[in-house]
Amino acid sequence: MKDEEIIICRCEDITLKEIKDAIHKGYKDIESLRKYLQLSAGPCQGKTCIPLTEKILAQELKKRIDEIAMPTTRPPETPVPFGIFSKAKK
Repeated sequence: MKDEEIIICRCEDITLKEIKDAIHKGYKDIESLRKYLQLSAGPCQGKTCIPLTEKILAQELKKRIDEIAMPTTRPPETPVPFGIFSKAKK
């Protein structure tokens, strides 16, 4: 298979070629790749594509996997009870 046929992020339809091209343009960490490509912005929030991207980065940059920094997770600032969304306005 060609790199442009291999989908790494299924939610956002991002290919292996797009990731490699971005790395060669200077995006050398997962956080910058996420922002540039919208990687992991879909419903799965990167459960599949982040580990794959980590391996691709290590291979392309000739580094060990443990040298690749994982992205920062950002939970909601203040938890919101789900019930607040179901209350009808009066």
